[in-house]
Amino acid sequence: MKKYIAAVLIMAITALGAQETTDKNIEKWSAGRPDGHAPISVMGDHMHGKGEWMFSYRYMYMNMEELKRGSDDTSFNDALEAYMATPTQMPMNMHMLGTMYAPSNRITLMAMFNYLSMSMDHITRMGGTFTTEASGFGDVSLSGMYKLLDKKRQVVHARLGLSIPTGSITEADITPASAPNEVELPYPMQIGSGTFDAQVAATYLFQGPMLSYGAQLSGTFRLGENDRNYRLGNRYALNQWVGLKLSSRLSLGAKLEGVWTDEISGADPNLNTMMVITADTNNSGGQLLNGGIGCNYYIPTGTLKNLRFGFEFCHPLYQDLNGIQLKNRETVTLGLQYAL
Repeated sequence: MKKYIAAVLIMAITALGAQETTDKNIEKWSAGRPDGHAPISVMGDHMHGKGEWMFSYRYMYMNMEELKRGSDDTSFNDALEAYMATPTQMPMNMHMLGTMYAPSNRITLMAMFNYLSMSMDHITRMGGTFTTEASGFGDVSLSGMYKLLDKKRQVVHARLGLSIPTGSITEADITPASAPNEVELPYPMQIGSGTFDAQVAATYLFQGPMLSYGAQLSGTFRLGENDRNYRLGNRYALNQWVGLKLSSRLSLGAKLEGVWTDEISGADPNLNTMMVITADTNNSGGQLLNGGIGCNYYIPTGTLKNLRFGFEFCHPLYQDLNGIQLKNRETVTLGLQYAL
């Protein structure tokens, strides 16, 4: 984590150094710039003025491939010494719809809906291969943000939300051991958490004439157990980003994200922990350091005024996973945001 802390400090110093060349005409942080929003993968990064609405769509592709034991790469044969099967790859596609509304200048309300589709390729101890699939609508997130500070090109706001367990935790598919019948799929292939989850975050924003900087500390806390006698691990994340304004329409951005996830607590009685690594809760949770680059394109005038397009490519810089798990690979996020 020392490398992460050092990188964060460099990003902060670089952005805040822009104050030395501050344009005196810029007195407050503004969303009406291409770097007025965080990288498109960051949620709840900004607020709106009284009476404003914003609608958004995001598409996210995430991939996991090959295996890690702790922070070291490991082989499929290593996993197959203890389990009958191991996943080899897991691509996921997520479509997210969001809406924001500000009943006042200090309060912004937000709702997020998503649809997931994912597949997981496997290899067995006997050398066979098979694939399982799952798709459906995920958990719904409702939250409110409260502005704590808006002064001298700096904004601080807090967010409190609740994730409602509308996503399925009983997804099933056919495997070689269950054919021709379906069997319940392991934890990573389930659509939802099955629990009400509290979501909290604090966000800091700064804008200079050309550079912007943001930081967000967030946490997701699982409340109780679900109907399958387990709960997913709590998740904590620290996002830091800088944006470079190239013109009134275009900005480039870079992001560092540290993620800490606890192990799954409890166990689904329908899963055989010796069958596949993803059914064993010891193989869950860990630490990730992700690096991302991208751009925001903003239309400030005309018929499409306040329409914004975002793109981000993200890749792990470091990962230390509990037990043996699929290795995190690339994440690509595309999004459209429209404010009125």
